Amino acid sequence: MTSIRKVSQVAGVSVATVSRTMRHPDRVRKETREKVLKAVEAVGYRPNMMARNFRAKKSFAVVVLVPNIANPFFSHVIRGIEQGAQQEGYAVLLGDTQGLKEREAEYISLVSSRQADGIIQLSANVDGVLEILDGADGPVPLVNACECAVNPPCPTVRIDNVGAAKKAMEHLISLGHERIGIVLGPGDSPLTVDRLHGYKLALQENKLPFDKRLVVSGDFSLGSGRRAVTSLSAVNNPPSAIFCCNDEMAIGAMHRVKTDGFRVPEDISIIGFDDIEFASYVDPALTTIAQPTEELGKVAFSVLLDLLEGRTPEQMEFVLPTELIVRDSTGVRS
Repeated sequence: MTSIRKVSQVAGVSVATVSRTMRHPDRVRKETREKVLKAVEAVGYRPNMMARNFRAKKSFAVVVLVPNIANPFFSHVIRGIEQGAQQEGYAVLLGDTQGLKEREAEYISLVSSRQADGIIQLSANVDGVLEILDGADGPVPLVNACECAVNPPCPTVRIDNVGAAKKAMEHLISLGHERIGIVLGPGDSPLTVDRLHGYKLALQENKLPFDKRLVVSGDFSLGSGRRAVTSLSAVNNPPSAIFCCNDEMAIGAMHRVKTDGFRVPEDISIIGFDDIEFASYVDPALTTIAQPTEELGKVAFSVLLDLLEGRTPEQMEFVLPTELIVRDSTGVRS
């Protein structure tokens, strides 16, 4: 088996520099890093991960708790986490919890049994994680990203959901829409609470009345978007526009509107949230709020890495920017 010493000889650097490049490539000069990586490839070096883990008393793996891995939004967040983890020599263990506490407990137990070193929680159930970890041998590095709990005892990485929802509403209002429906996510989700708040703020600041009949509960699925259109269509003086709190519900809503023989956006405008890949391919292309999904993942892992290596993160709350993406599903009120 090729040794790290052989790599150092070929690259013309010390063994310590090779080791540092393998573990922390961002802390090595670009020229040196390139020399080492070329030497690694040339000699076919593969580090002994089991020996490294034994010496460090670490698994060099992290658990990512995903509430619904089928949701395309999370795939890009996970990609960002994977990129950061791979660069630092960590493996990512995905836990598709499906919102079930029992499944969550199974994945969290990997940390308790030292098969993983830390956790990134992509839902707001931070208290549930801490409850399961209660009594663990020392504090467990934990980061809450995307759907964040209120005042959690760990770092968070998120967007400004209130401001982003307000931005979506202001776009519809600028097009002349005054009767605007909203399709929410699950009632216990902080995302739902914040996006409804942004919806109400936009109405208030533009002196438009709030009508609770235009508020429909959903569950972030395509089906709930379809059902929401049925509910909103039955309202006396139905809305001319609908703000859906994620793209899947918006796509479901568009499908129902078209099935009922109406046009988007000529008869009703629809805006989504997330900017998933499918948003630009549906017909008409979906206007939406874009989240920096991969960046959310990268920042979440970077913060977790600080905790894993005993460093204090720069801040406890990281708020990333969003962008309004205007496409064809929204238009001037007819």
